[in-house]
Amino acid sequence: MEKSLRARALDALARREHSRAELERKLSVHSGDQAELTQLLDYLEARGWLSDARYAEQVAHARQSRYGSRKIASELREQGVDEALVEAALETLKATELERARIVWEKKFGAAAGTAKERAQQIRFLQMRGFDLGVTYRLLGGREEPD
Repeated sequence: MEKSLRARALDALARREHSRAELERKLSVHSGDQAELTQLLDYLEARGWLSDARYAEQVAHARQSRYGSRKIASELREQGVDEALVEAALETLKATELERARIVWEKKFGAAAGTAKERAQQIRFLQMRGFDLGVTYRLLGGREEPD
């Protein structure tokens, strides 16, 4: 017996938060009627079961211990979250960016770089984790900004 579109949506939302665009992509495989899918998503939003704002907050909270604001923002944008919601979710993270970068850096390296090659490796690591370049330079004690 095949699940209804509504049951599939509720199953997905019971497991974790989804953005509207993400849930629409997942459900479109099982729906031949775009109007029916749009109506279902509108219904879920009206009931408060589907919320891009809640999704953005949840992702930002879950990823903050490992990634910088730039990477988290990029992930939210990829999932179709509105730019205003992305900015709102990241507002508090930007204030703690340096401290979060320090924690991530200490887990990986634990000590200041001894050579220019090691310093470049540490900078690249923090950049790949989505931390701002200015924060990276402040953390590693170099120049404030690159030339």
